Amino acid sequence: MLDPCPLCHHACREEFFRESSRYYLRCNYCQLVYVPAEFHLSLARERAEYDKHENTDNHPGYRQFLSRLSEPLICLLRQGARGLDFGCGPGPVLSAMIHDRGFSVDIFDPFYFPSSATLRREYDFVTATEVLEHLRQPRQTLDDILRCLRPGGYLGVMTKLVIGAGAFSRWHYKNDPTHIVFFSQHTFRWLCEQLNLHIVYQKNDVVIFRKG
Repeated sequence: MLDPCPLCHHACREEFFRESSRYYLRCNYCQLVYVPAEFHLSLARERAEYDKHENTDNHPGYRQFLSRLSEPLICLLRQGARGLDFGCGPGPVLSAMIHDRGFSVDIFDPFYFPSSATLRREYDFVTATEVLEHLRQPRQTLDDILRCLRPGGYLGVMTKLVIGAGAFSRWHYKNDPTHIVFFSQHTFRWLCEQLNLHIVYQKNDVVIFRKG
């Protein structure tokens, strides 16, 4: 049985890359590269991988890493804007950084801060740093996020992009067993067309969308 694309749900896809532990498919419609569900970790094993992370507020290198999204996003926000740090992990550093600049920020993470009430509120901005590549159902999750985002609001994401098959074969990013979906420039253009989004900032692996 074909694994339909978890983003656009089309079944027309091709094998993109294969290695000993798993293989990767590429959707011929939205160009998402994804790992078939049979190779996804159990939720318990996925949580165990995240528990190994040491991304804390007292780590200056990590704060510098996150500032590549927080700084351009803050420049776009009006005074009093309220946001959501989606997929913040066990140590919500980004939300603290933005809060320190005078903005109210809620947090949500399906493993560490799984409050469904948070997703029923409305926000002026949502951040998702190093989140998209972990999503088992990226379309459903993006729809959930965008329902929280007011028209004209900003979605700031950070995820490394697929360039081509040759680079992918040498790409360390694919080796993390929790990384199961990989976006590209083409995929982001598809998202804009389908979800009424506009790219207002992009630099390397940081993209800020504005909701139409």
